[in-house]
Amino acid sequence: MTSPVLLETQLPNLYARGKVRDTYDLGDRLLMVATDRISAFDVVLPNGIPDKGAVLTQLSAFWFEQTASVVPNHCIRVADSTPADDLPFELPPEFIGRSMIVRKARRVDIECVARGYLSGSGWLEYQESQSVCGIPLPPGLRESDELPEPIFTPATKAESGHDINISLEQTAELVGPEAASLLRARSLAVYRYAAQYARQRGIIIADTKFEFGWAQVDGREELILIDEAVTPDSSRFWPADGYQPGGPQPSFDKQPVRDWLIASGWNKQPPAPELPPEVVASTTERYREAYRRLTGRELG
Repeated sequence: MTSPVLLETQLPNLYARGKVRDTYDLGDRLLMVATDRISAFDVVLPNGIPDKGAVLTQLSAFWFEQTASVVPNHCIRVADSTPADDLPFELPPEFIGRSMIVRKARRVDIECVARGYLSGSGWLEYQESQSVCGIPLPPGLRESDELPEPIFTPATKAESGHDINISLEQTAELVGPEAASLLRARSLAVYRYAAQYARQRGIIIADTKFEFGWAQVDGREELILIDEAVTPDSSRFWPADGYQPGGPQPSFDKQPVRDWLIASGWNKQPPAPELPPEVVASTTERYREAYRRLTGRELG
């Protein structure tokens, strides 16, 4: 059974409002609320996807717990409206299951992408240069082929429009050599852990995107994983039993939304058209199925 769609949130002390998440200031902590908003081609659509926010929050919490010994992260707890939340306001019932309390961090303005397979912008770049983000790759690779080893392909964070792929050397120029090296090492460490775990559960994680920030951890400055972790919004999830390199793969994400929008003839400029019920239902089921397969449980 799906929950009612949540598109807007109104709580005290708004800190930031993104395409999907609304974040509220709690002093030394933040409350991150994942709405059911969905964007495509950098435009937020008028209708949301039921349960999407709950999947993003609960799947991120799952991965934060799983990988805490690999890389420290910002997650404190998934808010459940009990006194342990220590909130300065009452949490509305519809926010439970989609809200996470996290520690504050100074975000590093680099999109940290880890790739194990050749797809998306990586595939486009490979066709032109036989490399991705300055990393040479073997000749003759096909779309969706597994790479010899996972690679780190950072990008600049764009406030609007698409992020731009950059090399590790360019990343070092932006954030410093030590931070760039740490971003690479920690991105690949989490990706390798998650990819191996997911493969055992019938899902290939082709690539995934991380964000990191600096925070005080046990009295010292530490680069920690923030925002979300290995969700259908930040990753390409492919069903392993249908994997056939040489072209695009079916995936547990918002591909039905993109496909319908392209077929509709929409010019990719706001406002976006409203999605039909069958596309919404199909997308909800993809998000829920990814959660089921990876966690082994139903969405709470």
